Amino acid sequence: MGEKTYIDYATVRDALENAQERRGELSYEQNMALNHAIWAAGDSRNGIVTETKVFNSMLKDLLELDKLAAAPDIAAKIAEIIPVNPDDVKAILASRRVVMDDDEVEHIVTLVRQHVGYEG
Repeated sequence: MGEKTYIDYATVRDALENAQERRGELSYEQNMALNHAIWAAGDSRNGIVTETKVFNSMLKDLLELDKLAAAPDIAAKIAEIIPVNPDDVKAILASRRVVMDDDEVEHIVTLVRQHVGYEG
C-alpha cells in the first residue's frame, strides 16, 4: 500500500460541491458530509477559514518536527483544527499519547499562528 494522503475540509467541500454541480444532487450521506465540510472549512468553527494551500504548507512544516513525523495523522489533525493555544495542541497530542514538552508545544502554536496569520 502507498503512503496516506491527508486532506482538509476545504478540499472535501470543493469536491462535494463539484460532484453536486455535475450530478445535480448528492446522496443523503454526501449532503451531510458537504454540510459538515462547509461548516468546518468556514469561520463558524473556530473563527479561522480553512484554506487548502495553508493546510498543505502547515502540514509540511509540522511533519518536519521529529515527534510529528512519527505521527502524521496528528500533524494533519493539528493542521486542520488550527489550534492557536497550547491547551488545544496538548489535547490533540493526548489523543495519540504523543508527549511533548511545553517548549515544543509553544513551537507548534507559533507555527500554526504564523501560517494562518493569527495575532490574538
